[in-house]
Amino acid sequence: MQMLSDEILMQVEKPARYIGKEINSIKKNAEDVDISFAMCFPDVYEIGMSHLGMQVIYGMLNQRKDVRCERVYSPWPDLDKIMREKNLPLFTLESQTPVKEFDFLGITIQYEMCYTNILQVIDLSKIALRAEDRDEEDPIVIGGGPCVFNTEPIAPFFDLFYIGEGEISYDELLDLYKECKNAGLSRREFLIRAGKVPGIYSPLFYEPKYNDDGTLESFNPTVEGLPQTIKKQVVTDFDSVYYPDAPVVPFIKATQDRVMLEIQRGCIRGCRFCQAGMIYRPNREKNVEKLKKLAIDMIKNTGHEEISLVSLSTSDYKQLEELILFMLDDLKKLGVKLSFPSLRIDAFAIDLMKKVNEKSSLTFAPEAGSQRMRDVINKGLTKEDILGGAGMAFDAGWNKVKLYFMLGLPKETDEDAREIPRLANDIAVRYYEIPKDQRNGKVSITIAVSFFVPKPFTPFQWASQYTGKEFLDRSHIVAEELKKQLNQKSISYHWHESDTAHLEGALARGDRRVADVIEDVYKQGEIFSAWGEFFSYDRWDKAFESCGLDMAFYTTRERGKDELFPWDFIDAGVSKSFLWREWENAGKEKVTPNCREGCSGCGAAFYGGGVCHD
Repeated sequence: MQMLSDEILMQVEKPARYIGKEINSIKKNAEDVDISFAMCFPDVYEIGMSHLGMQVIYGMLNQRKDVRCERVYSPWPDLDKIMREKNLPLFTLESQTPVKEFDFLGITIQYEMCYTNILQVIDLSKIALRAEDRDEEDPIVIGGGPCVFNTEPIAPFFDLFYIGEGEISYDELLDLYKECKNAGLSRREFLIRAGKVPGIYSPLFYEPKYNDDGTLESFNPTVEGLPQTIKKQVVTDFDSVYYPDAPVVPFIKATQDRVMLEIQRGCIRGCRFCQAGMIYRPNREKNVEKLKKLAIDMIKNTGHEEISLVSLSTSDYKQLEELILFMLDDLKKLGVKLSFPSLRIDAFAIDLMKKVNEKSSLTFAPEAGSQRMRDVINKGLTKEDILGGAGMAFDAGWNKVKLYFMLGLPKETDEDAREIPRLANDIAVRYYEIPKDQRNGKVSITIAVSFFVPKPFTPFQWASQYTGKEFLDRSHIVAEELKKQLNQKSISYHWHESDTAHLEGALARGDRRVADVIEDVYKQGEIFSAWGEFFSYDRWDKAFESCGLDMAFYTTRERGKDELFPWDFIDAGVSKSFLWREWENAGKEKVTPNCREGCSGCGAAFYGGGVCHD
């Protein structure tokens, strides 16, 4: 069955987004399974097909003989318009079956600016937007991914959330669904029982209450037997866990059009702004022999000509040298290129890149211009490290460097902002110390600036956030200081949208009342907010006002030590006392050692694996 006629496909920008039948996609007969699961990435096909987590869950669920898992993505605005005009239901790629006919609609939630796309997917599927309005015929809508570490702004739209790593509790949840279905139990009864499965949160049965000042007073289950705290699920045996050795290969070029090999999960570094570094603790590595086999299998099963290592901090993988040397030797024979992630630029990294003749621009992420600010954020990187790494690269023939920074960090001053172009200039000076006849042309340095967004389960979750105007003022300070630098002509400067960052901050730390705002802007036509051409800050600003909420309450307000947060009912493995201690250390400009240098007592040792027990 083809859901879209050839006439419709000819009217949309990229028809291959919607036709399915890609290499390694899995299609099962509906009559051969007990459970059907529509797996959704709420963004355009090319973005969703680049997401490793989606490939993992898709393959893992399809390993079960009693489950058929199919994929669905957000229709681009051209098809969205046609589907609404013709009253066409959203469908999966594998069988072109309407999503509403599935038992589950699973949505991976990677980015707050995709929240209106979640409503787009639910709405186009002909499912009631709010969980409380759904009936026995509607799929169970379940969400997972990093954004569920604060579920509350989108809680009314979901029946369930999965907190943590998907490889752990899905079997138990699906077995429970079969049991309840065979017993003829109601949707409500299943959702209550599901809320007792480790890592599963059933938001319909929890109630927030607020103080007069708008802060959260309490958050409790309304049904006896449901847990007060939902504990994050973590893979401890990282070598035996499922990993897709034959991922689906898209027909059109995806954002990450290559084999993605996850070498470790978690991070040892403890940067205080980084949510991923906290919520994916503890750091766990995959055995190098397992990775070698996976690399060969994935190349053979996909036909990709490039492989990339996936990790939060690839340089910290203990067997990195052995792995990369294997790839340079064995994979090169297959005509495969190794794509380097962001490495800590040292002698080893430079040597590796020379071996693969990798002469594209080097990437550094100092995050802050001044040493004081790098200590505030616990970056663990000195100016000497940066200049030393750049110098080694320049001496080896590189002449292009890209530098990533953040503006608007807690405790930041105007002087800290001015240090960003000064550091870039110092790097250029280091290049021109090379004798002219030994240089590789002129040096090119790019400064790329993003604006800081405080996230839950980080030491900066208490911090105030800058307004959009304040972000722009900061960026102008950098621009003015750049004009004063000797090597300004060798340095280019770019910054992200400030209004987007400000709204992201409101959604990241919002409570359940923010769901009204998200629904309001969606009904006004807001989708693909992550794409600049479709984003309307004014629409969001007016929606907060019409819903009786002040965006500044969620963004520019600094929180007190004892405030109850909307996400405090989740146990993410890092304790609130540890995060507060790190918030205080930031104020003292005190550096905390990484996990291999010494344990800081964050709480992740509870899980019994990874770096905590090496």
